[in-house]
Amino acid sequence: MCVMVRIDMSNLKIKSQKFKKEYHSFGGRGLTSLIINSEVPPTCHPLGIKNKLVLAPGILAGTTAPTSGRLSVGAKSPLTNGIKESNAGGMAGQYLGKLGIKAIVVEGRGDKLYYVYLGEGKNELIDASDLKGLGNYDTVSYLQKRHGKKVAIISIGQAGEMCLCAATVAITDIDGRPTRHAGRGGLGAVMGSKGLKAIVIDPKGAKGVSYKDEKTFKETAKRFSKALRQHPGTGELLPILGTDSLMKIVNGAGALPTRYFKTGQFEKIDNVSGERQNEIIRERGGKVGHPCQAGCVIRCSRIYVDKDGNYITKGPEYETIWAHGPNLGISDLDAIARMDYLADDYGIDTIEMGNAIGVAMEAGIIPFGNAKRAIGLYQELSKRTPLGRILGSGAATVAKAFGISRVAVVKGQALPAYDPRAVKGIGVTYATSPMGADHTAGYTIRANILGIGGKVDPLAIEGQVELSKKMQVTTAAFDCTGLCLFCTLMMAENPDTWDDLVEMINARYGWHLKGHEFFKLGEKVLEIERDFNRKAGFTDVDNRLPEFFYNEPFPPHNTVFDIPDKELNKIFER
Repeated sequence: MCVMVRIDMSNLKIKSQKFKKEYHSFGGRGLTSLIINSEVPPTCHPLGIKNKLVLAPGILAGTTAPTSGRLSVGAKSPLTNGIKESNAGGMAGQYLGKLGIKAIVVEGRGDKLYYVYLGEGKNELIDASDLKGLGNYDTVSYLQKRHGKKVAIISIGQAGEMCLCAATVAITDIDGRPTRHAGRGGLGAVMGSKGLKAIVIDPKGAKGVSYKDEKTFKETAKRFSKALRQHPGTGELLPILGTDSLMKIVNGAGALPTRYFKTGQFEKIDNVSGERQNEIIRERGGKVGHPCQAGCVIRCSRIYVDKDGNYITKGPEYETIWAHGPNLGISDLDAIARMDYLADDYGIDTIEMGNAIGVAMEAGIIPFGNAKRAIGLYQELSKRTPLGRILGSGAATVAKAFGISRVAVVKGQALPAYDPRAVKGIGVTYATSPMGADHTAGYTIRANILGIGGKVDPLAIEGQVELSKKMQVTTAAFDCTGLCLFCTLMMAENPDTWDDLVEMINARYGWHLKGHEFFKLGEKVLEIERDFNRKAGFTDVDNRLPEFFYNEPFPPHNTVFDIPDKELNKIFER
């Protein structure tokens, strides 16, 4: 039987409820957003007692479908003040699927710090006073000693305890390290506001999932996995170079924001490229082609080590390298890797923190290009200094604190590693997504730059709104499955695999879902999220880019973002 687990932090009670019938077709992002919109007052304070933190694995969690273990985390965001979902890999989603837990709803507020143990036939709230002030790595080490290394752990670091608006929710990976993060929107702050330090998920004794048609499911999953392995992107490029494979591509397109959105190309790009990272890892004895979760056939992660072969971090991702590299004028991969480790340990979003440091550089707090002092700003977080708290609250807060008007945020959330003046489709996504500036909400880079599944000129006005709308709907539906979004790179060029995805869902549950109905699910999820934001007070003004993108030409193309407001508003037309 599938259940929803409610954790009442105010009364220190855990209750398992039968999964509501009206929730059955939802999972992952769709389920977190549905519960938030149904149960959270839209105008409540994000760190107040009325907000709720919802965690939900995808529809296919716990199955043999490849890359199906992503976990969605949702709440009203303290960063955007709107609805938020962020998802991550790691082992928690698969284990929840095997335990039959469709969602965890955390509500109320604890009188002190606690952690939760969830297992087969046993749920428990446990005093976490010994974990107070610890980073994610020490927290995970403590809990693994107590509960064994075969558990999955969801946790917050110091940033979450301090309720900083850029705090993340960490999830342990296949090696038991807290390297997978629901990073965007400050959801770690919501978890911290509840007095919840961690959730331990123990799969021991779990019955696992049942299939309505196991033979069909396994045959289809095998076919889907084969398609992923045979695609040049998911089968070759990502396993070898990881997401950092994008660095030279985006730089070559003149779309890589450099020195806080001043220009689109970085003069030391070779030092931070995927090719260079691959060389360093291989020379030092690290690992490439490493999975973050069981059942992943893409294996885009890596293990980054120092010159003596000691672990520093998982291979820094493209967004993280950009945020702490070209964005700050830094070309030292070792320094970037150390900042990535600190971000994972403190529990802070690397995109938001990189942008926050960029604004601090704009304000003259430290100079561009100074890696040592950038690391020093990270360390302000663990020291809990006023400067550290300002930085950990996000780029918009740093800008207000230091009087900077030129700040790259939408709905309070910092922009990722593609400048909207050079890739106008992604600019539409940044402006109009319910999530704020989020590239994964509608990844037009696929068509704008990579030419996968079609080509739309990134500098043209025409076609961008339609492209972003299609991508946003597709992503909202796909985020319900628990599958890694990188699968869509392959699926865009293999249309039959969309039928395979629907067939896996039907074989798992005995449904009769049609392909077009799957995308209708994406439309429904977006309607739910926009409804929440409207009730929270969002208007058209919140669906726009910052002013400087409209009037500051961006080299090397010397273009601005010039898609008219009336065109942007077409995103919301049915």
